[in-house]
Amino acid sequence: MTAIENGALLLGRLLLSAIFVSGGWSKLLGAAGTQAYFAKLGLPLPEVAWVVAVVVELGGGLAILFGIFTRFVGIVMAIWCVATALAAHTNFADRMQEINFYKNMAMTGGFLYVAVVGAGAWSLDAWWFGRARVPGHA
Repeated sequence: MTAIENGALLLGRLLLSAIFVSGGWSKLLGAAGTQAYFAKLGLPLPEVAWVVAVVVELGGGLAILFGIFTRFVGIVMAIWCVATALAAHTNFADRMQEINFYKNMAMTGGFLYVAVVGAGAWSLDAWWFGRARVPGHA
């Protein structure tokens, strides 16, 4: 792969991860508020949902950012985006909820690409596991 391709993969990972690192960090620091919001949404066991959300968003966001276990984490994050869209953004009478639903679907597409293509050469996957190549590239 060329430096441009690897740079694009790195930039894509940075952009995909930013919202999750930020959101996961906010949930970690604001446990009570996050758990209250989850309870308001009707989620069972809001304390457990909070732990899962922090692990997936902060942990998954950092994993995508640094490119570690990228293909697996890409699948997890794609599923997370669909699940959160369905749990919190289906009130299409509210334009912001509709926008957030489609934002989640767009991020799902991005994470599916990550799952298929991988992290590229500028990643911990490439450094530790030799997974620098993208399918179809020499």
